[in-house]
This record gives sequence, C-alpha cells and structure tokens, in this order.
Amino acid sequence: MFSKACEYGIKAAIFIAVNSSENNRVSPKEISEEIDSPQAFTAKILQALVRNHVIKSVRGAHGGFEIEKDKIATTKLAQIVYAIDGDGIYKGCGLGLDICSEEHPCPVHDKFKVVREELRDMLENTTLEQLAIDIKVGKSFLKI
Repeated sequence: MFSKACEYGIKAAIFIAVNSSENNRVSPKEISEEIDSPQAFTAKILQALVRNHVIKSVRGAHGGFEIEKDKIATTKLAQIVYAIDGDGIYKGCGLGLDICSEEHPCPVHDKFKVVREELRDMLENTTLEQLAIDIKVGKSFLKI
C-alpha cells in the first residue's frame, strides 16, 4: 500500500520522535540502522521530510535530526505519507488500473473505496506522539 520510501519515512519519523521526546538528536547513520534502510536512501527520505517541515535538520558537532516537542503531538501520519508519496494513496485504483472511477469502476472499486477512506481516517487522526509513546512503553516496536 505504501511505497518502500514511505514505509522508511514513517519509521524514521517515529524513531526521531521517540528520541526528540527525550531531547536527543539522531544522525542519519543511527536512523538508517534503526529502520534497516540503506544510508543513501535514508538521506533522500530525510531530505523530503525536512523539505516538508515534518522533521528538522541541525548542523554541527551536536547536530542531527529532531522534531520539536510540540510538533510531535500535532504531526499526523498523513503529513509523512504526503511528503514521501503525495496523495496518490487516496486516489489510486485497488487493482492498479490507470483508469478507475465511479463512471468506469474496476471490480474492487466500491470495496477499495471503503478501505481508502478508513486509511485516510487513520492517517489523518494518528499522531507521531501516539506512536512514539507506544514504542517507549514497549507496546510496539520498529524492528525485531
């Protein structure tokens, strides 16, 4: 459903949020190791998140990536998905057809429309803070 870059972007943002909530910045190397992503690919994903104001990059000896504490509570997963994949996830055909609409539906159009709306609702109503808290208390994990 999400591109590989988007999956990594979500994982990276959660990892940065966990660390930022403890006043720690993280390096690209730490992020790529935590999310099991190649470092160069991770760097491009991080650039997209910085460009879209999801995360912040700080240069220098004590630099790295962070998210301002107040933004952790207000940043929605939808912002991360949009920064990496755009809004195609809300418009794409469930079967990957180029043309799929109300007037010309694919066989799964009506059922997939429900799934898309539930996904939109989840992405627009889930914050990084909620996910970071689950990581911190051991309720969920970023890697095995």
